[in-house]
Amino acid sequence: MGRSDRPRRFPEGFLWGASTSAHQVEGGQHNDWSEWEKLNADRLAGSAERTYAHWLEGWDRIKPQATDPANYLSGLACDHYHRYEADFDIMHQLGMNAYRFSIEWSRVEPAEGRFDEAQIEHYRRVVAALRQQGIEPFVTLWHWTFPVWLSDEGGWLSPRSTRLFARYAVKMVQALRLDVKFWMTINEPEEYSASAYLWGHWPGRKGFWRYLAVNRRLVQAHRSAYHAIKRVNPDARVGVAKNNNYFEPFPRKLINGLLKASADWWKNDYFFNRTRGCHDFIGLNYYYHDRLDFEWSDVGQILAGSFRGKNENRAVSDLGSELYPQGIYHALTDLKKYGKPIYITENGLADAADRQRAWFIAETLKNVHQAIADGADVRGYLHWSLLDNFEWDKGFWPRFGLVEVDHRTLERRVRPSACEYSRIIQRNEV
Repeated sequence: MGRSDRPRRFPEGFLWGASTSAHQVEGGQHNDWSEWEKLNADRLAGSAERTYAHWLEGWDRIKPQATDPANYLSGLACDHYHRYEADFDIMHQLGMNAYRFSIEWSRVEPAEGRFDEAQIEHYRRVVAALRQQGIEPFVTLWHWTFPVWLSDEGGWLSPRSTRLFARYAVKMVQALRLDVKFWMTINEPEEYSASAYLWGHWPGRKGFWRYLAVNRRLVQAHRSAYHAIKRVNPDARVGVAKNNNYFEPFPRKLINGLLKASADWWKNDYFFNRTRGCHDFIGLNYYYHDRLDFEWSDVGQILAGSFRGKNENRAVSDLGSELYPQGIYHALTDLKKYGKPIYITENGLADAADRQRAWFIAETLKNVHQAIADGADVRGYLHWSLLDNFEWDKGFWPRFGLVEVDHRTLERRVRPSACEYSRIIQRNEV
């Protein structure tokens, strides 16, 4: 699949671009994450060697940064809040015509019911700058951060959270409705709920029942915001950015098939099935392939919810994640059953040396092209990420950017892989 040297041309009008999120690139945040960082930076730095040294290739290279508490404070991040126009110039030079970014809820509603018109005007200027460069904006309303006032009330555990989220969504759609067509309510709902409430790695109150409650609340939040947005602007295209994995039963035997069916049901299908009728398009975030081969020694991990695939790992990212470009074909063709247009809203890798990114993008896009040929209605590819960003509980050392950022000077440098991606964009083929 997708292995010959023949050119593979993408449909006319295919969107090419990159993605970011506000907390990871804007800088100067005051939200639940920035408060959590202050409380946890020393702990994360102190546990980094214990967490990574025994399994992560290149640990010696990243150790000085990973064991420094300052690494875990987002601070200025990439200062994209002030430098967005220059960053959009780079995107234009690379030929991109789509950009996914998020609005920072804590900026526009810093206190309950008090919307900051100056901050809303900032996002109007961001959208206007994109339009001026011929770049289609894809706007995410919630990418994992809360205003402190809502976090203090419990975040998604608050019974008022869905109503408050819908109100915020309406406010932003009213402000940007003339210039924004594509809206994503929530980013990766199941990744957030598991990391915050099941594993306790992120801000949130760990607990299994809370985890299930937050999953239900995220379903309600999407449905509520979807209908609220459509009332304000019936022409808006509303979806979600959903992380789906490719679970592969290998070898193909009954128990592995049952594992795959269970994993698909919970990880890939649950949210979509609970929100049917509330998607105008599907945003796919694809990163992970899990090869499933059950052994009785795995029972404890399965019951604990920590079972992972037994992959070959012939190529891995700086985070130790398997690079398996062919998996996106299966993720895309599985989504055909929903009958909606698909935009790949995240796909990328941590690769500080930029040794694998160009290969990874090209091989991924060959498989995307094959999925289109086999009936998947894929209309765009947005690489993660435009910039080297602040990677949540890992800080700055994972480097995902097409554009390298020196986080001391904030200088940008276009990586060679970005130039290779640009050539694909210019030809509209791989």
